[in-house]
Amino acid sequence: MKKMEVGILGATGMVGQRFLSLLEHHPWFEATWLAASDRSAGKKYGEACNWRLRSPMPVAARDLEVHECKPGGAPQLIFSSLDSKVAGEIEKEFARAGHVVVSNSSNHRMDADVPLLIPEVNPDHLALVGAQRKQRGWSGMIVTNPNCTTVGLVMSLAPLERAFGLSKVMMTSMQAVSGAGYPGVPTLDILGNVIPYISGEEEKVERETQKLLGQLVDGRVQPGDFAVSAHCNRVMVEDGHTESISVALRQKVSLGELIEAWRRFRSLPQERHLPSAPQHPIVVRDEADRPQPRLDAETEHGMATVIGRVRPCPVLEFKYTALSHNTIRGAAGAALLNAELMRSEGYLD
Repeated sequence: MKKMEVGILGATGMVGQRFLSLLEHHPWFEATWLAASDRSAGKKYGEACNWRLRSPMPVAARDLEVHECKPGGAPQLIFSSLDSKVAGEIEKEFARAGHVVVSNSSNHRMDADVPLLIPEVNPDHLALVGAQRKQRGWSGMIVTNPNCTTVGLVMSLAPLERAFGLSKVMMTSMQAVSGAGYPGVPTLDILGNVIPYISGEEEKVERETQKLLGQLVDGRVQPGDFAVSAHCNRVMVEDGHTESISVALRQKVSLGELIEAWRRFRSLPQERHLPSAPQHPIVVRDEADRPQPRLDAETEHGMATVIGRVRPCPVLEFKYTALSHNTIRGAAGAALLNAELMRSEGYLD
């Protein structure tokens, strides 16, 4: 298969860097066009980017020119990691110009005609693209992935919703500082501290969870019929969002049935062996003190959701801990897997 050229909007930021790292040896896609803010445009990427990942900057990226965030000369497939302050109009400009925009930004996630996608959970929601193009008169499209906190939550809920039905969900997050980008949270704010507020985060998690687990009916998503309450906190962890989750189900099930639903969970990305798909999208740990970000965030190359501490809940029915890598599965890796699913479905032909 000939590699498809792709571009990255916001290429110098933390998620943009993660896109480049994940694309370096990708069998289907090759990053050949990079764009960022006006202060970076015109420079070589190696000069414009303050590289912050542990893995080295891909050699092929160093001498690529950084462009303005405008469609001229860009390849068909565009990954967007732009800040939400500027992403909305720029992404629409690219879609109007015929580009396929696979976005990690929050601006269009809740638009009625834009797929909010986790390939293992709701691949059928890609059908919204038809209505999007018709209603907006675009030859291109926008497809989004969820907030980094939403991904781990929904990956853990999807098998339960399918098998037993959800009634109520409560989630408290302990979110890594890398989720705030670079330079992120000031040291004196986070050092030895927990910040119990992340602007807009709880609302995003609650709304996105119901859209992702909703049903596509007559060209629209009917939100999931269950209640979601989210408490979001920033903690002094580098990578990996940890979540304490309690659920009430519509059916009476045993602890063993709950765990078995997670362990047997597979979907289209696994069936089609998509390049970024984890072999085991959910990994259940039996140890009393797992998952932990330092030990488990990189499970399945950072693309799996790791679950542990599964036990009865005296308020709802069950409670457990879930962990996902926020800049891989929660950001660049999520968008990359979305693009792989889209290519396998014929949306990039």
